[in-house]
Amino acid sequence: MSVPFHYLDLRTFCYGTESEDRVESALRTLLPEDVPIERMESEGHIGDTIVVLSARVERADEMRHVLDALGEAGVLDEVSAELDDRLDDNNSLFVHLDKQAAAQGALALGAGIALRGKVEAYPATREAALENVREAL
Repeated sequence: MSVPFHYLDLRTFCYGTESEDRVESALRTLLPEDVPIERMESEGHIGDTIVVLSARVERADEMRHVLDALGEAGVLDEVSAELDDRLDDNNSLFVHLDKQAAAQGALALGAGIALRGKVEAYPATREAALENVREAL
């Protein structure tokens, strides 16, 4: 599979009612072992602590790992059917994954984990980006 992305960003939030280890494990479901996860603490509206866990994948092999995991789970088929809606004007592809499913080792579209991929396109037009992603997926 060719990799039509400059990078992939993954991000999720860990709320006070969740186990940070489980949330990190959910994010790791997508990532190669050697990709570091950044941790940042933030404060919620009512003063609760929210931990933001994020990772950026930039090497082709690492991106292929993420895309292969999504493909094996059948997520890429669903994403391919909705590409027009998932690509913004800056040529970024957005996919939201179910954090609960990922914590159990499965991948599905849902809420909780945000994946943003910056699509390579020359010229940098939306049409060229859509074509690149369609060919790769």
